[in-house]
Amino acid sequence: MAEPKAKEAAAKTPKKGPQAKPDLASIGGLVVGVGGILGGMVLEKGELHDLYQITAFIIVMGGTIGAVMVTTPMGILARAAKDLALVFFDKVHSAADAIDEIIGYATQARKQGIVSLEQQANNVHDPFLKKALNLAVDGIEMSQIRSIMELDLSLVEQDGEAVAKVYEAAGGYAPTIGIIGAVIGLIHVMKDLGNIDAVGRGIAAAFVATIYGVGSANLFFLPAGSKLRARMHDAVRIRELMLEGVLAIVEGLNPKLIRTKLDAYVQQQAAAEAKAKTAKKSKAAAEPVSAEG
Repeated sequence: MAEPKAKEAAAKTPKKGPQAKPDLASIGGLVVGVGGILGGMVLEKGELHDLYQITAFIIVMGGTIGAVMVTTPMGILARAAKDLALVFFDKVHSAADAIDEIIGYATQARKQGIVSLEQQANNVHDPFLKKALNLAVDGIEMSQIRSIMELDLSLVEQDGEAVAKVYEAAGGYAPTIGIIGAVIGLIHVMKDLGNIDAVGRGIAAAFVATIYGVGSANLFFLPAGSKLRARMHDAVRIRELMLEGVLAIVEGLNPKLIRTKLDAYVQQQAAAEAKAKTAKKSKAAAEPVSAEG
C-alpha cells in the first residue's frame, strides 16, 4: 500500500524546471571588454574620471531607448525587458536532462499505458512538453500532434527573433545618438572660444557621448541581441527533441530505442549547426574577394 501512495504523491508533485545558471561567458565578456578599454586608457596616461559624464549618459541612453520605443510595439518591448536576464542567466533545459525526462515517461507508458501519464503531464514544468504530452494522452493522432506543436515552435522562433531585434535596433541607434550628444557638447564649446583651456576640456568631454554610444552598442546591445537569438535556437532545438520523444512514446517504441533515436537526433542537430556556421564563415570570408573582383 505504501508504494502506490508514494507513486501517487510523486505524480502530484510538480516537475521543477531548469535552474537558472549564471552565464560566465556573458558576465566575463562584459568584464573583459570594459576592463580592456579602461585598462588601455590608463596605460595611455588617461584618467578614468574623464569618462564620467552623466549628461552624456542621459543623452545616449535616453535617446536610444526613445528610438527603440518608437520602432517597437509595446508588447515586444515588455518581452525584451523581461528576457534581458537571459543574457546573463541560462534557463534552457540541457539535452541530457530532457532525454532523461522523456525516457521516464516512455518507461511508464510502456508498463502502464500512455493514459497513465495524464497526472504527470499536468505537472510538467515546461509548457511545450506539457501540451505535447496532454495531446498524446488525449489520443490525438501523431500527424496532428506534430502539426500543432510545430506551429508552437514557429511562434517561439518569431517571438525570440522579435526580442533579439529590439537589442540589435538599440545597437544601431546608440552610436548615432552618441554623435548627436557630441555635437550638442561642441555647440556649447563654441560659445566660449575665448578660453582656450575651457575649449580643450569641452571638446574632450563632448566626445565622451560618442564613446558611450559606440561602446554600449558593441559591448552590450548587439552582443545581447546575438545571445538572446542563441538562447532561442537552443530552446527550439530542445523542444524539437521533446516533440520527437513524445511522438516516439505515442508510437509505442521501446525506451532504449527512444534514447538511441534522441541521442542521434542531438548529434545530427549539432553537426548541422556546425556545418551551417562553417558555411556562413566561408561566405563572409569570400565576400571581400568577390567585391574586389
